[in-house]
Amino acid sequence: MNLQEMIGDGPLKGYKHDHPPVSNVNTEHDASLTFGQHIADKVAALVGSWPFIIVQSVLLLLWIVINVYLVLHQMKDKAFDPYPFILLNLALSFQAAYTGPIVMMSQNRQSEKDRLVAQSDYQCNQTAEEEIRLLMDHLQHQDRIMDYMVHKIESLEAKLAEKQS
Repeated sequence: MNLQEMIGDGPLKGYKHDHPPVSNVNTEHDASLTFGQHIADKVAALVGSWPFIIVQSVLLLLWIVINVYLVLHQMKDKAFDPYPFILLNLALSFQAAYTGPIVMMSQNRQSEKDRLVAQSDYQCNQTAEEEIRLLMDHLQHQDRIMDYMVHKIESLEAKLAEKQS
């Protein structure tokens, strides 16, 4: 086998790098969201934050303290929600009735996005694995060509040394 035959049958001969470019699944997913879905995500982010917990705790504490103070200081008619705080209970139930499903919608969408990201990662990894395998095969092919060339050079050097002696 000569050098041209060795070079011609390399593993990358005929390979085309034709897979689609890697895309940002997060950007694509976010671009497909409706206005309502954006709002649900914002509400879920707000409700699941420390500032929300702190502000809500302060408001609840103020609500209770003000109403208890008014009742204890004989101003029961001025207390807008005396113990057992039925209005507060109603407001919290109303808040839970709306924020619960909104948070769940946002979590479901996040799970869907996570599945898309995982699928994208899997496809990218498959493509990378195939290309790495081809590159490794190509490097081995180049090693064989280099060995062939070194062998030829050594044999030419030996023939030249014979002629000179």
